Amino acid sequence: MTAKSDRPFDIVVYGATGYTGRLVAEYLAHHYKGAGPKWAMAGRSKDKLAEVRDLIGAPANTPLIVADSDDPASMAALAQSTRVVVTTVGPYQLYGEPLLKACVEAGTDYADLCGEPGWMREMIDRYDAAAKASGARISFSSGFDSIPFDLGVLMLQKEATVRFGSPAPRVKGRVRAMKGTFSGGTAASLTATMKAVAKNPALIPILQSPFGLTPGFERPAQPMGLMPEYDEALGKWAAPFIMATINTKNVHRTNFLLGHPYGADLRYDEMMLTSAGEIGEKAAHAVGEMLKNPFGAKPPKPGEGPTPEERETGHYDVVFVGEYPDGRTIRYGVKGRYDPGYGSTSRMIAETGIALLDCQAAGGIATPGALLGEALVQRLRDHAEITFAVED
Repeated sequence: MTAKSDRPFDIVVYGATGYTGRLVAEYLAHHYKGAGPKWAMAGRSKDKLAEVRDLIGAPANTPLIVADSDDPASMAALAQSTRVVVTTVGPYQLYGEPLLKACVEAGTDYADLCGEPGWMREMIDRYDAAAKASGARISFSSGFDSIPFDLGVLMLQKEATVRFGSPAPRVKGRVRAMKGTFSGGTAASLTATMKAVAKNPALIPILQSPFGLTPGFERPAQPMGLMPEYDEALGKWAAPFIMATINTKNVHRTNFLLGHPYGADLRYDEMMLTSAGEIGEKAAHAVGEMLKNPFGAKPPKPGEGPTPEERETGHYDVVFVGEYPDGRTIRYGVKGRYDPGYGSTSRMIAETGIALLDCQAAGGIATPGALLGEALVQRLRDHAEITFAVED
């Protein structure tokens, strides 16, 4: 196994010819132009990689690596060529394991955009011990699911402990505003998950439980956020939030991996705010109905996504409310520019990859919050136009 210090690349973007992978490569090419990490683009076709390289305006000498998840030798060679792999090739339950396995065996750090909890739990059970042994740091869910939520709770609890002397036992994640669209990759991941459950019903409890990613730990009972409700503290109606299923699992996994600094009895849920009054109530119920079929009659195809204008005009605003039994509260806001799922996500996973270059955490299958914590918060503030701040 090649020593990390002797490897030719710092970061390899695997899936650079896909919709999101191209955005990651474009971000690295322009944001770190002439400086920063040594990086390369990887995918199945060298011709397509060269086409994307020229399309995004990357330097003509940007290294191109041919690699395919169906070819274990190419996965091993890719993992051994770099210190960090950033992969956007999903659904991960269909294409992710060969690269993950290669990175674990090579001691290579890894970041993906996975929001597929059944597959994530299978990988934790299968490879976590080996990753700890090799030193490979594996960061799942390194995009909009679940970085703003994972790090938002982490920062709220830090501030709560400073202000009140202990973490808040009840935290509510509430999406105040979000403008963005789904891509074909997101739709394909959901479809693959439903097929996996049909083949393996044992995945159902993992998908249903907020503690599906904390093997051996499950308590206390959690608020599920599955029905519209009026939020007295925020003065608005709240609707179910489609990403809560994966985000809540990652928040609890970060708490679990760090030794429960948020408290072993943390109660956490996520919902999307609408507005006050009858209009807000109707909107909350409408959102709940929409989530039964989030992609509509014609889901987008893999490789499709928002237009450049849609990415530029997208945004999100999330507030985290920490509550104590005696009535004390604290609020913490996370806000981002760009379409959350793509414009902002491409920046988040790129910065996760760069942050892993300086990471001193032990190996294992973890979360951005557990591996990188405040170091990643600072990178996102400095480079990705995401704000993290206490709200009075």
